[in-house]
Amino acid sequence: MLVSVMSCGLEGLEGFTVSVETDVKSGFPSFDIVGLPDSSVRESKERIRAAAENSGLKFPYNSVIVVNLAPTGRKKAGPSYDLPIALGLLAGSFKINRTVFENTMFTGELSLDGSVRRVDGILPMVLHAKNKGFSAFVLPYENRNEAALVKGIDIIPVKNIRECCDYINGRFPIEPYKAEIIKTADDFKGLDYKDVKGQENVKRAMLIAAAGMHNILMVGPPGTGKTMMAKRLPSILPDMSFEESIDVTKIYSVAGLIKDSEALISRRPFRSPHHTISNTAMVGGGRLPRPGEVSLAHNGVLFLDELPEFMRVVLEELRQPLEDGEITISRVNGTVTYPANVMLVGSMNPCPCGYYGYSDRCRCSHNSIIRYKNKISGPLLDRIDIQAEAGGLEYSKLAEASEGESSAQMKEKVLKAQLIQQERYKNESFRFNSQLTPGTIDKYCPLGSAEKRLIEKVFDSLNLSARAYHKILKIARTAADLDGSENISSMNIAEALSLRNFDRNKD
Repeated sequence: MLVSVMSCGLEGLEGFTVSVETDVKSGFPSFDIVGLPDSSVRESKERIRAAAENSGLKFPYNSVIVVNLAPTGRKKAGPSYDLPIALGLLAGSFKINRTVFENTMFTGELSLDGSVRRVDGILPMVLHAKNKGFSAFVLPYENRNEAALVKGIDIIPVKNIRECCDYINGRFPIEPYKAEIIKTADDFKGLDYKDVKGQENVKRAMLIAAAGMHNILMVGPPGTGKTMMAKRLPSILPDMSFEESIDVTKIYSVAGLIKDSEALISRRPFRSPHHTISNTAMVGGGRLPRPGEVSLAHNGVLFLDELPEFMRVVLEELRQPLEDGEITISRVNGTVTYPANVMLVGSMNPCPCGYYGYSDRCRCSHNSIIRYKNKISGPLLDRIDIQAEAGGLEYSKLAEASEGESSAQMKEKVLKAQLIQQERYKNESFRFNSQLTPGTIDKYCPLGSAEKRLIEKVFDSLNLSARAYHKILKIARTAADLDGSENISSMNIAEALSLRNFDRNKD
């Protein structure tokens, strides 16, 4: 008997409807799954047999079984089709009622004992089901909190296949699951800029970076607090909106990083991969493309400590997502696009040993210093607005009892500056100063006569490129916004120049 059960597949962050068609007929026993299944889907026949038998459900062993996953032209991957296939086979042999299948989607991995295990990507699946007009979604009990983020569709969590069959047959009513939003814990709670001694120039650079969403690179010897300051950056960024949180949660859902104790990723991500990371792990990919670190940091911070130690190919892979705010991955099995709107924060030493210009301990040759700096290509450096110098600290600064400016105070300044930008760019396609293009810089960064004379003098004396000129103006625009000034002043330009370390120290 032919039965169709609706399920959902994933391509990137988007779901697509899969019709699980099962046909059970008498004849020489066989079990075939067609419709571009991968190995994990083909293996489901053994899981389904054991799950049904161990749950006391009569499986149609002595039958010709054909399962088709439509549309047949799209790759089906993962164990999430176990439950809909099993239900289709049981309905085809008249063990369960089929009427509930019409407006309901099903997904879930089956354990050999019949329990229904959680699957990755539940949030985009449920969003797709709602958009397609389905009234209910039956899914693993462990995925219930994540699925409940979507309103307007009934969430039916089940613990095992027996419970699911009893629900379908009306013997075990299950109320649609509703829960309060469970937000992520703040892993960076207690990290405050008031704990940072000295480095006021770098803290100011961080403030400007956060206000204008500028990428930033810190340069300085070891032990000067570069990592310490980077980890505190999320504490001064604006809180994510619910829409931003949903976008981030979808990425973590597909990546399988949603914890059982949480549902909504409510804090801005902070990702800090080790410098031995591969390019696939950084930007995403694999046989079946998965999100990489640059996508997991979407709407948050991607911190690359010891930037020159990363493989050149890994750093070059970042150029396109930093420019476009998304990453497109093409593989034999298909092409997917993941969002990658990140704020890049990097740190590096001034030379291989780390002490050039700060201590007589440095024995690096001039050529080795040049080679070290050249590990970061010009095109990548082109996408980093701010280059701040983190110098060594004096004992008097470390011994100070007074606290510096707190993260709460800095965050208040950031919020005010971003409100100014949102009002200024309300008719544009961008929101922040860092996104200004050469065509819009003249419009939004007008200079007075004194400021023009200053920037002209700096441009000629330092032999700046057009890129550096535009970067200076964008940073100066953000500095002016922090000061609450409509016009860019000479002081703002001077400060912007001080935050272009590589322009001022050309070798």
